[in-house]
Amino acid sequence: MANEVNLNRLAVFVALVRAGSFTAAAEQLGLTKAMVSQHLARLEQELGTTLLLRSTRRMSLTEAGTLFHADCVRLLADAEAAIARVGGNRDTPSGTLRLTTSTDYGMAVVAPALASFCQLHPQVQVDLVIGDRINDLIAERFDLAIRVGWLRDSSLHALRLGSFRQMVVATPAYLAAHGTPRRPEQLAMHGWIAMSVLATPLRWTFVSSGGSRRTVRMKPVAQANNAAAVHAMVLAGAGVAVLPDYLAEEDIRAGRLVVLLAQYRLPEGGIHAVYPGRQPPAKVRSFIDHLRERLAGV
Repeated sequence: MANEVNLNRLAVFVALVRAGSFTAAAEQLGLTKAMVSQHLARLEQELGTTLLLRSTRRMSLTEAGTLFHADCVRLLADAEAAIARVGGNRDTPSGTLRLTTSTDYGMAVVAPALASFCQLHPQVQVDLVIGDRINDLIAERFDLAIRVGWLRDSSLHALRLGSFRQMVVATPAYLAAHGTPRRPEQLAMHGWIAMSVLATPLRWTFVSSGGSRRTVRMKPVAQANNAAAVHAMVLAGAGVAVLPDYLAEEDIRAGRLVVLLAQYRLPEGGIHAVYPGRQPPAKVRSFIDHLRERLAGV
């Protein structure tokens, strides 16, 4: 029956017809003449029909063999083309790169990186999905996720691309009106803008240069579920908050925000590339390298 046919024998059959003899086919395939003959006999048995008529001097295709040979040539050509396409995707960035990341990091870092990546690789089209929920990469057919913070356990593969610092910030106007905290404990007397998606948005541990730790519980005046919204409220003078460096640095340089308690450290967050499968295609590998270089300032 057709579903019992050994498909490897198709290549032997095509090579035999092309070579014109069992001896020549055996030489081309690196097999013995007896092995070629055995493959043909088993193929005919599996198909339940005679493909070749042979004598001591010549061989010729039957009508069924002629039709089957044409089909086999087309099937093998299609298989070779499919293998070539897979190889091309493995080595050359191409096709659609579908990736996801958080709203704040996507707007501040990933989108500009994708713009320069597309200029380097015009054969790649980009589909960027930003949002603050954790997408299912396999079910939603994502090639890649760029995730910031602390990764949860997952069967997906992850590469650490870098890290970001967390900084306590406020506007000069807010500090002029409410005073500037000099010690972590003084933050408890200020209005705190919390990022609600964090595990402990109101409790922060500060580490001094000498290694001593101070944990402070804040008094909230507002909260939001992503860093971009917290950033906007801080800039509007609503209070004090922790922001990642990639959102705050430009405002700090411009004087719109002031870093508080710079002599203390807060936990650093990681920046990770997360993807399904052990061997990502070239488009994924190339963008990971591109983003890593941008984060390193190369």
